[in-house]
Amino acid sequence: MADTYRAGTGVTLRRRTRTALVAPPSIPADVRYPGRRAQQLHRGMTLVATISLFIGTRRAWTNAMASRPTVAGAISVCYASILVCAVLSLVIRSRRALIRVDALVLVTAVALVTCGYLLDHAGSDEGVLTAQAANQILHGHPVYGQPWPWLFGTPNVGITKTMSGGADYTYGYPPLTALLATPVHAIIHSTAAATFVTTGALLVSSVLLWFLLPTPWRSAATAVCLGFGFLPHYAYAGYPAITALALLVPVVVRWPSAGEGGHLGARGVLRAACLGAACAAQQLAWFLAPFLLIGLYAVRRGELGPRRAMAVTTRYATTAVLAWSAANAYVAVQDFSAWLHGILLPLEQKAILHGQGLMGISYYFTNGSSRLDYYSYGSRLLLVGLLAATLLFVRRLGPAITVLPWVAFYLAMRSQDGYFLMMTPLWLAAAATVPAAAFATAWQPRLPHLTGHRAKAAVTAGLLVPALACVVIAAASPPPLNMRLSPHFVKHGSRVGVTAIEIRIVNTTGTTLEPHFASRTGQGASNWWTIASGPAVLAPHASADYRVEPPGGFRALLRGHSPGTYLIAVTGTPMTITTAHVSAAPSSVR
Repeated sequence: MADTYRAGTGVTLRRRTRTALVAPPSIPADVRYPGRRAQQLHRGMTLVATISLFIGTRRAWTNAMASRPTVAGAISVCYASILVCAVLSLVIRSRRALIRVDALVLVTAVALVTCGYLLDHAGSDEGVLTAQAANQILHGHPVYGQPWPWLFGTPNVGITKTMSGGADYTYGYPPLTALLATPVHAIIHSTAAATFVTTGALLVSSVLLWFLLPTPWRSAATAVCLGFGFLPHYAYAGYPAITALALLVPVVVRWPSAGEGGHLGARGVLRAACLGAACAAQQLAWFLAPFLLIGLYAVRRGELGPRRAMAVTTRYATTAVLAWSAANAYVAVQDFSAWLHGILLPLEQKAILHGQGLMGISYYFTNGSSRLDYYSYGSRLLLVGLLAATLLFVRRLGPAITVLPWVAFYLAMRSQDGYFLMMTPLWLAAAATVPAAAFATAWQPRLPHLTGHRAKAAVTAGLLVPALACVVIAAASPPPLNMRLSPHFVKHGSRVGVTAIEIRIVNTTGTTLEPHFASRTGQGASNWWTIASGPAVLAPHASADYRVEPPGGFRALLRGHSPGTYLIAVTGTPMTITTAHVSAAPSSVR
């Protein structure tokens, strides 16, 4: 109502007015209802996991249609399940129903991985070696120190070449995966026995991780372990690292809670035993163990004090060592020296360069290096530096303990991405179950005059500088040999290649070198070329003429826009590499 005065009448009239309704400001739903935001994130995680199941599925279906139509039919059913999961993840409203969709996504992923195993279980070199080791155990024969060159005759079974001009044909992994594959090999007399164990380990660990993670994170476990595709392919290949991963899952989930109150309890003992068993499955677990022990001691010391923390950490480590010893006992008793050399083989075999790390500077982008050993030194120094940084700054670095060990491999001579990605489920487990708050009261050693972020950053940099200095030395060092190539070109049908290369070599160093030759057209080296003429060793500052011939007597040269073919000369002691480009064939040969 509004009042209006009419002039000259002394009368005030009251008229009815309509009050405008002003809408309140819009408030986002996730602010008004915080639970909805968490549900939307959960819904998005479920959808991402569902989409990840498409990765590689079409190729599997295509291969199945050509060889096993029944498996192709099962994959088609999985396609229907993927579509149903996508719809349900977007339309259902209750939390319980969304969890059921997560479970359906997991079941679909397990079915797809099982189909993939049925299509591809021949295994790679690691699977073939593990199956042969299982066969040796089954018949009571020694496992370590036994070369098996006949296993490497097929294209999908690669050979690990060494810088000394040879190759490694022996079993170089801890024995647990082979022991697990032994009863399976009694039934399945092929490499499928080893790949069955690793694929089964991946499936079991994926389901276990799904149940151990908080509800919104479960579909992320499905995507990382099974959906993205890279871990199943390592399992199909028979990699013992997959067995180690499966055993590390219960170790890493909520790992700072181990030994709470000064007592390991049944769960703590089980975690420690799984850590020891993982170390008995593959060497990658060795690198994680010291980080976990440092973190565990720091967390427990902040709670219990130094003596009780040391006691519970020692019991944890002792349990792990006992489990590791039990898994190794049988093969160690057979031949202790051969067993010890076998499990340490990947650390000391001086395998030829391979991977995506910094060693590529000397392998792919320059003419070589006379100090390749410094990449190995840098990797070890970086590992020690990261361990020291974890001890000093565990409150900051504690949540990343499951990632830090693998950083050191980026500087190693063998820095292939498998060392990083095969342990990625552990990254997820830590992100979901190990919050930064778990380290709020963790013990950190007090350093005098170390206050402020700048001082801590300076200390951290000081721990890492030696490793980086080694990398700079390795990358900046010139190649040890000066090589001039004179290829012998021929044409075989439509292919142009070389049957031999004559080389004038000058040793520019003060060290005696024993060169071995191979060719490279991409990231991997060929089999060793034969030295038809030329000295076996080259004295300091000496020169010599060599004639080298490719395996099979002919090496085709790439055409078009490819980088071309390179001849590499490597030495084992010291480790060096020299690279020279093989010129294109003259027009008269093309």
